[in-house]
Amino acid sequence: MARIQYFVAASLDGFIATPTDDLAWLLQFDGFEGGAESYDAFMAGVGCIVMGGSTYEWLIEHEPDTWPYPDTPSYVFTRHEHRAQQGADITFVRGDVAEFIDDFRGAAGGANIWVVGGGNLAAQFAAAGLLDEIILSVIPVVLGDGKRLLPLQGPTPVLELSGSRTMGRGIVELRYSLRAAPEGVAG
Repeated sequence: MARIQYFVAASLDGFIATPTDDLAWLLQFDGFEGGAESYDAFMAGVGCIVMGGSTYEWLIEHEPDTWPYPDTPSYVFTRHEHRAQQGADITFVRGDVAEFIDDFRGAAGGANIWVVGGGNLAAQFAAAGLLDEIILSVIPVVLGDGKRLLPLQGPTPVLELSGSRTMGRGIVELRYSLRAAPEGVAG
């Protein structure tokens, strides 16, 4: 069965963006050793992408002529009217994440579902008991304030560390399971 994964980078103090959605602090790390390999291996297992409206708007603003996921069905949770970029397989939705879970799984075709962002959307999946795994790259920068990694009302049950590795420039990738994988299913 498809796993729902939150693959994300956050500052050492737990923020995924500044209060104004600035990612310059993260983009300065582009090309770090192990980063492309981690991303490519992750994307090889992704069959569907789900993101929030702010993430979509950021992508459109910063990559206006190129949809970064052209071959992957994508769902965008938004309360605003948007137009999909030409050639992109994007469905705009609003409502509770649980209402669309069968759509996501159908679009994924047995592959994994990536919750791209942001933290609020990932928190909705977690609160509904639908988030299976967090794959977190901890970036060695302190922001002091910003958009939180996973703004849940806590505490949560204990997460299970299923893997970790150190990558270039002091970045650490941590894999946490929120729910046990069905027997015989790898992340």
